[in-house]
Amino acid sequence: MKFKFIDQQTFGDDYTVVYVLGGPGAGKGTQCANLVKDFGFVHLSAGDLLREERQREGSQYGDLINNYIKEGKIVPAKITIALLENAMAKSPSKRFLIDGFPRKMDQAKKFERTVCKGKFVLFFDCPESVMLERLLKRGKTSGRVDDNIESIKKRFVTFKETSYPVVEYFEKQNKVKKVSCVNSPQKVYAETKAIFKDLFDAEEKAKKAASAVKN
Repeated sequence: MKFKFIDQQTFGDDYTVVYVLGGPGAGKGTQCANLVKDFGFVHLSAGDLLREERQREGSQYGDLINNYIKEGKIVPAKITIALLENAMAKSPSKRFLIDGFPRKMDQAKKFERTVCKGKFVLFFDCPESVMLERLLKRGKTSGRVDDNIESIKKRFVTFKETSYPVVEYFEKQNKVKKVSCVNSPQKVYAETKAIFKDLFDAEEKAKKAASAVKN
């Protein structure tokens, strides 16, 4: 895994990157799977990439990542960003849902500066009581080291302290779309799908307008 040491964006304006945030158990993965099917996105989960790197034989960051995940803490930005950038570079797609990222201000600013500008943050808003119930249910079968009551509570604290400022940062730029996750997955997706339809309708109109000007 290589790290960049210069501030230069790897991917240009022809890339569509949407950050997907929400507390643990908000249902981000389920909604992302639907968006992949309907809009041709590639779904990159920061958490999944970190878990894969942790398990990769010979990884120099495996133990470090494992300790951060167990404590419910956020892995250093340079590691997560390098994993995401590598995954984007390997994909033929130019549409990405980045799930569970950015979760800290340093991640947000560094990624936007050195990798790619995000279109907006898709924020799944969900009460802690609902998320806790979902995670404990998932923990019975997931086998994940952080699906236990102690780790879950630590993750809630970390999410509040670090991710909320990120959401507020993008809200000031008018780049946050909030979706309530207390309803059924089907109702949540209906609202989510409408957001993306508007996005691509607007992009198509902009392309047609630009083409008309050229002609």
